[in-house]
Amino acid sequence: MASSETIPATGRNWQLTARPRGWPEPDDFALREEPVAEPEEGQVLVRNLAFSVDPYMRGRMDDVKSYAPPFQLDRPMDGGAVGEVLASRAEGYAPGDHVVHGLGWREYATLPAERAGKISADAAPLTAYLGVLGMPGLTAYAGLLEVASFQPGDAVFVSGAAGAVGSIVGQIARIKGASRVIGSAGSDEKVAKLTGRYGFTEAFNYKSAPVAEQLKAAAPDGIDVYFDNVGGDHLEAALRSFNVHGRAAICGMISQYNATEAQPAPRNLAQLIKKRIRLQGMLVQDHEALRPRFLDEVPAWIRSGELVYDETFVDGIENGVDAFLGMLRGENTGKMVVRLAR
Repeated sequence: MASSETIPATGRNWQLTARPRGWPEPDDFALREEPVAEPEEGQVLVRNLAFSVDPYMRGRMDDVKSYAPPFQLDRPMDGGAVGEVLASRAEGYAPGDHVVHGLGWREYATLPAERAGKISADAAPLTAYLGVLGMPGLTAYAGLLEVASFQPGDAVFVSGAAGAVGSIVGQIARIKGASRVIGSAGSDEKVAKLTGRYGFTEAFNYKSAPVAEQLKAAAPDGIDVYFDNVGGDHLEAALRSFNVHGRAAICGMISQYNATEAQPAPRNLAQLIKKRIRLQGMLVQDHEALRPRFLDEVPAWIRSGELVYDETFVDGIENGVDAFLGMLRGENTGKMVVRLAR
């Protein structure tokens, strides 16, 4: 077995200890120490350098059938991570290689090499593979261009626009020739960043006034595409502002993830008929065929400066749950990432 250093006996991982009702609480989680498994044939042992916290993880904390299995109680949680191979019993993987994989929320991960993708720190910072060059970036790319059928000249509205996905959606729309890009965010500071750093045409703070009123003012001639990360009043406002044959990619509904009671649907669904609107839900795993094109275009835009991205870092595995809860509260700009101490 190839190994770059002594394999640690134990490592820490986060586990869900109770199903949250409403907003998760720190007491719903526990940071526990468990033995580190040496790799078997075809496996690699990875020391995680960073892991991702994402909105979809809130749904996995409920014991309901969905597109991703629920987290098991008192078992390590998982999610995107980047790390360094410590030991390998797999052809093509050597100690010192950097990989992206799906066993985050822990210091060390032992997994089949086929589930770990090699990445290079020379091409981009490793954490970019958790954000702009990873799942959130492909979500933005596929959701806008394939699901919402974006066309040059479209007016585009993005909710949750300062987040890991929304900030990329708006910039791709701008690069691809949108006539207008409007974003909503939850603070004046984020609004300023949308129009300044990310190049949105207009942006507004959804906490300042009703969303429908602010969207109408920002897009007096209506919108053609809506990228939905929020649901609720944002979706209702988009239906009101859509032009005929408007299209929406329904990516997330973070406004409802912690609700304890059924939320009212948009009250203006008749707009779907009147304007022949198309609403389509999306999951990024359905769009793997776009990955080669995505990895051709997006890095080139980053190199040219046409597309920029932000990351919000929280340091230390012991602060992983705080990072997750902060992300749900909108405390991040761009991708929220937990960096592990070396």
